[in-house]
Amino acid sequence: MEHDRPITRAWVLHPDLKSDQSRRAAEPALEEGVSLAAALPDLQVVGADVVRLPRLHPGKLFGKGKIAELKQIFHDNEIELVLIDGPVTPVQQRNLENEWGVKLLDRTGLILEIFSDRARTSEGVLQVEMAALSYQRTRLVRAWTHLERQRGGLGFVGGPGETQIEADRRAIDEQLNRLRKQLAKVVKTRELHRASRAKVPFPIVALVGYTNAGKSTLFNYLTGAKVFAKDMLFATLDPTMRKIVLPTGDEIIMSDTVGFISDLPTELVAAFRATLEEVLDADLIIHVRDISHAQTEEQAADVHAILQSLGVAEEAPIIEVWNKVDLLEGDAGDAVRTQAARTDDLFAISALTGEGLDALLAAIPDKLKDPRHTENLSLDFADGRKRAWLFEQGVVTDEVQTETGYDLTVFWTQIQKERFAQL
Repeated sequence: MEHDRPITRAWVLHPDLKSDQSRRAAEPALEEGVSLAAALPDLQVVGADVVRLPRLHPGKLFGKGKIAELKQIFHDNEIELVLIDGPVTPVQQRNLENEWGVKLLDRTGLILEIFSDRARTSEGVLQVEMAALSYQRTRLVRAWTHLERQRGGLGFVGGPGETQIEADRRAIDEQLNRLRKQLAKVVKTRELHRASRAKVPFPIVALVGYTNAGKSTLFNYLTGAKVFAKDMLFATLDPTMRKIVLPTGDEIIMSDTVGFISDLPTELVAAFRATLEEVLDADLIIHVRDISHAQTEEQAADVHAILQSLGVAEEAPIIEVWNKVDLLEGDAGDAVRTQAARTDDLFAISALTGEGLDALLAAIPDKLKDPRHTENLSLDFADGRKRAWLFEQGVVTDEVQTETGYDLTVFWTQIQKERFAQL
């Protein structure tokens, strides 16, 4: 997608707070912050620094000396936008913007900008708008110029004594209510689609992983789809589904999902929960890892934490895929391939070259073979559609007609039972 917007010169700062025991390693975190910035097409990252902080300064985040030093750097490099890879309070944001004479975005604001730039489906667009408005509502420390247009269409004028900020908050709240109603309709439509998929006897395989792990590249390789795949964070935001036929002849639906990221702002976790709920429907999860990344273990831990927060069951079948082995040289690559060969449900692959994909595809049907069990069901005569579905699935082993309907004995998998419950 081409952008005619002018290029903005940006500088990335990662505050490294010594007192924060849970903080991430500073250099890789800064690298990720720069990658986030690079995901916006109209930004040019001119420079980046880790700023080590003994403590946070509540009003301005940094100390006087550091602020003056950075002001000179920004002036010399004609910087228009400073991106701070971490949380910044509204007061800190206003004070730093005044000190430096630049626009400032924190990590949440930057990720919202990227999401806004990438979202394609109606649901994705609505979720981004809601997340952005929720974020802005907490930052009304001055009038928001972009709300001027929106306020004109809301049909009210601030009453006596109503401040600009109160008017803006009311405008945001009214807009949020409208968006929630629109989103409810979109989600309802998606639930209908999901229900119709439940009638299709194809298992769903969901690709999950840290952003930029290569999920979309793998998805494209396996499905022949043209999902946007590029070496940048958040290259894809909306779930994409395709039916593919495995070498064994088994048919599956494969789903590509939004990439996960550490410290995902709470506004966005809530906003994108519905998108990630596709994972809850999956019969098999394939966790794609960039095994060449220095922080691959930390990224994997973040993915597991998000899956857990979404309510994905501990016993959910998961295959782990170590992607980008083509980027590992010599002994490092050999060690990864050897470990994968010796470990169940672990595959070393390159989605770019196709290495290891035959073994991965051959393993998927085995993971989807769910143990069957026998169960007795009673259906009314009115449940003709459900009865027909059971016979289509070939799970009925016995049937007796009763005065009110049918007593059936079925031999089925847990997946089929869950699908039947959704009919």
